[in-house]
Amino acid sequence: MDGVTDSPTTPQPPTLRAARRGSRRLALGVICLGQLMIVLDGTVVYVALPALQRGLDLSPSGLSWVVNAYLVPFAGLLLLSGRLGDLLGRTRVFVMGMAVFTVASLLCGLAGGPGLFLGARVAQGVGGALASAVSLAMVVALFPDPGERARALGVYSFVQSAGGTLGQLVGGVLTQLAGWPWIFFVNVPFGVLTLALAVRFLDGGRDNGPARSLDVMGAALVTGALSLAVYTIVGASDHGWNSPHTLGLGALAAVMLAGFTLRQTRAADPLLSPRFLASRTVTGALVTLALLFAAVYGFQFHAALYMQDVLGLDQLRTGAGLLPASVLIGLMSLVVAPWLIARLGTLVVLWGSLPLVGSGLLLFGQVSPDGSYVKDVLPGTVPLGIGLGLVIPALADLVMSGADARDSGLASGVFSTMQQIGSALGLSAVSALAVHRTAELTADGTDSASALTSGYRLAFHVGLVLVLLAWLVAVRTQRAPRAVRPGPGDAEQEQTSM
Repeated sequence: MDGVTDSPTTPQPPTLRAARRGSRRLALGVICLGQLMIVLDGTVVYVALPALQRGLDLSPSGLSWVVNAYLVPFAGLLLLSGRLGDLLGRTRVFVMGMAVFTVASLLCGLAGGPGLFLGARVAQGVGGALASAVSLAMVVALFPDPGERARALGVYSFVQSAGGTLGQLVGGVLTQLAGWPWIFFVNVPFGVLTLALAVRFLDGGRDNGPARSLDVMGAALVTGALSLAVYTIVGASDHGWNSPHTLGLGALAAVMLAGFTLRQTRAADPLLSPRFLASRTVTGALVTLALLFAAVYGFQFHAALYMQDVLGLDQLRTGAGLLPASVLIGLMSLVVAPWLIARLGTLVVLWGSLPLVGSGLLLFGQVSPDGSYVKDVLPGTVPLGIGLGLVIPALADLVMSGADARDSGLASGVFSTMQQIGSALGLSAVSALAVHRTAELTADGTDSASALTSGYRLAFHVGLVLVLLAWLVAVRTQRAPRAVRPGPGDAEQEQTSM
């Protein structure tokens, strides 16, 4: 299926005991609350890293594992978790993941040393992967009507795109006012609430049709390949991209991925159906998604560093610095994106929103060592917030268009996997370039603020290039815009007029 149809998936029965609109909205709230916790946890630690290093007596290399211990299992298990949702029931996998994530968050906050803390971060990554991988599929199944689905994807996309910037704000507030353990303790009451609401509003039984078998060999190969690939990417900044360590692990990951691909062509019930990736629409959307998140994740990281290291903002004000972008993302994804997608089509929204993201990065690429928040940071957050609030719902719609009812959990897992791979690649590769530029200028006698700013400008310019590549992929791989479909209220108006 290369084209984009008006109904991106063949809907499966809603995972609710009652199919009333109010019940479905409550179920959407439960799913998005759990997803928000997981997305926040990916960035909430950034502004707290210095406090974590002091509190846990972490070495510089150990500090990097505050992020990596979560990211590696999270990214590696997403694809398998999505398929487990198709096999066991997506609600069951979601609840299981939230339970693991909540307990692991408690252990992170209680940890008095690096051993328990890093082990709990790994468990957080496992729980986050289980819950996150099936979330998008549950949202799509709940809202089969195109107009309602567009609005629901807007809510889900707001959580996905704004959660990262909100994480920095939450991390800054909690670290400064209560101490670093509370960036993990805060997950516990919300996790318990999510589990209680999930039991009440989500059906815990099998929700995906007849039982199927799990391709164990394929699952082992793809989980190992993805985990190793992300580990190689995030470790490349320490070992060097041309080092034997990086090249050797990268080659091993590629061999495992090739073995997985071969296995999928021969397995009776493959983990990743070849027909899913045969769609040019789906593969193009996935590549676009990975490039976009490589740009955005690198931007969030370096924007926070610029505000702290160059502008001298404290943790609280740094966390609040990207709040305008989050507000705009919310407005666009919750209100504007569903309306535009319903009237103009998904592809028009996709093609028009990526240049907005790029223009925001272009503005950030002009930051100066003697600048200010109002002059150097705020202007770029406006087009970035608008563009991200439009592009994520469009990409989610396109990716889910390639899945039928049996495979929507897998499609949801693939969507999340490409986000994480793009984020890991963007953070590692772009950071390495920025650090190298700063080191070169410092060695030549450039003052610290100017050297740092030059490195950050390079990071923003690389992000701009990645967004331009994403736009080219989107234009080249997607077909002409689909026909305009009626808006959410148009059908009711037509019936009234009759």
